[in-house]
Amino acid sequence: MATPPGADPAVVGPYLASALGHEKWRSVTVELIAAGMSNLTYVVTPEGGGPGEAVILRRPPTGAVLATAHDMAREHRVISALGPTPVPVPRTLHLCTDPAVLGAPFYVMERVVGVHVVSELPAGYADSPDQRRAIGDALVDTLADLHSVDPAAVGLADFGRPEGFLARQVRRWTTQWEATRDRDRPDLDALAARLAETVPATQRPGITHGDYRLDNCLLDPAQPGRIAAVLDWEMSTLGDPLTDIGMMFVYWPEAGERRPSTLSPVTTLPGFPTRLEVADRYAARTGTDLSDLNWYVGFAFFKFAAIIAGILARSAAGAMAGKDTSGYAERIGPCVELGRAALEDGAI
Repeated sequence: MATPPGADPAVVGPYLASALGHEKWRSVTVELIAAGMSNLTYVVTPEGGGPGEAVILRRPPTGAVLATAHDMAREHRVISALGPTPVPVPRTLHLCTDPAVLGAPFYVMERVVGVHVVSELPAGYADSPDQRRAIGDALVDTLADLHSVDPAAVGLADFGRPEGFLARQVRRWTTQWEATRDRDRPDLDALAARLAETVPATQRPGITHGDYRLDNCLLDPAQPGRIAAVLDWEMSTLGDPLTDIGMMFVYWPEAGERRPSTLSPVTTLPGFPTRLEVADRYAARTGTDLSDLNWYVGFAFFKFAAIIAGILARSAAGAMAGKDTSGYAERIGPCVELGRAALEDGAI
């Protein structure tokens, strides 16, 4: 097996033997299971051990990256803090802040066994509409549980700056778009300006995931209506929880829809709740007033369009080697229109 980049087994094994206090880690196999633009995820298994003994190691991408975008200590902190809460997260085992070990900070957590749904449900899993409805409801309820956690009660009172959060987010992504624009897009400029003019007041700040969606969760193999773990906390902060709903709706197509932001068509299958049903369930669970939800959905589409523009800019600069970005530019315009429709017409 080739040595995976960023996590040499000859280094990882002895380090874990010391850090975790057990000689079984002295010799390990390391398998890279998630790469790309996000943090790298590896399965580390002791030599001769089975899947049940494996752990997960997370580290930033190799090469030059912005430390603030791949803060391992921050990701480790929020997962550790949420451990005692109803939010399902893996149990953290160790944090290494010394970049001399693997070239960057990293952390280790338990490996949660679960079903990872990306573009389709596995054969034989959640075949009935009732089971799919249960998955949709569980996604909503888990997010509601997260947003109900008191940050101060779990040691996260200083995890972010919720005051002025929405206005800063609009400025941040507007700046991102202006720095990476592929061409003149007056509709995108107009959407950014309109969002800045209509920022709603945050009702109740809380812990936000930042990229909450189906494929950032693991489902219980035996019980589809149960979330086994919520993953990928690298964008979490203290802010406005409704930004999580807005972004989740970007990734939640309904039957008959073909959205440019659709990373997975799974929610179009019979049984999954509609976006309106998702909103109603969330409001009932949290008591949140969703009268400004259209703004959050509009902002989410604006942010998604800016992210695509950033990917195109990095691709043009030769920094996306191996990633096919063909067709990305054609996705920006439709996303902007969906953002405008949400903001101006209330079309969530």
